[in-house]
Amino acid sequence: MPNQASSSPSGTGAFLLRATLYFLATGAMAQGAYLEVLYLPVLRFSEMGFTELAQTLLLISACSILLYVRLVLKVWPHVTLLLLAFLTASLIREQDSFLDDYVAEHAWKVLVAIVILPSITWVAIHRRRFAAELAEYSQTFSLGLFTAGFFTTYAFSRLYGRKEFWQAIMQEHYRDRIKSMAEEVVELLGYSLILFAMIELLLLARRMHLARQQQGQR
Repeated sequence: MPNQASSSPSGTGAFLLRATLYFLATGAMAQGAYLEVLYLPVLRFSEMGFTELAQTLLLISACSILLYVRLVLKVWPHVTLLLLAFLTASLIREQDSFLDDYVAEHAWKVLVAIVILPSITWVAIHRRRFAAELAEYSQTFSLGLFTAGFFTTYAFSRLYGRKEFWQAIMQEHYRDRIKSMAEEVVELLGYSLILFAMIELLLLARRMHLARQQQGQR
């Protein structure tokens, strides 16, 4: 049975405030990409441009939150482990160009395997506890946001960024840079949604942690 704290509302006012902040943050990301086009012509949508760096920062922030939830608050350790492994792998994947140039070609694939395989194995061994935690997490707003971010980043952006799609639109005016720009900006939106999901998870985990402490003091 889910922890009561996991389903208790934090207040309509607080929710609306967070929704407003998420809305403003999303707008700021879009504006950042626009300013990148205007004022960073050399770096635009490169590894050192605003969009790529923002994606990295969003993933680092999401991973940091998950580490705190798992190691400090100790809430849903198996679910957070799998989420952390997935987002860490995504973070490594975003650095593929840097790793190929300065470490070794395809080094990112090795690092991703080092992160993903032990995590999946651990979750598989403890699959019953993972299933119980996932059943609770599936009832939360955080998972809804994460799912939206996942679909945006790993499904829609890939299909939207297909070369054939943009060739059909632009025909003889096709430029690969435009296709890449569109895909990267959609990914930025997806990663933003994933970070919002982790913030919601953090707030929920804090309520569960406090409820657990209060029960222990009785």
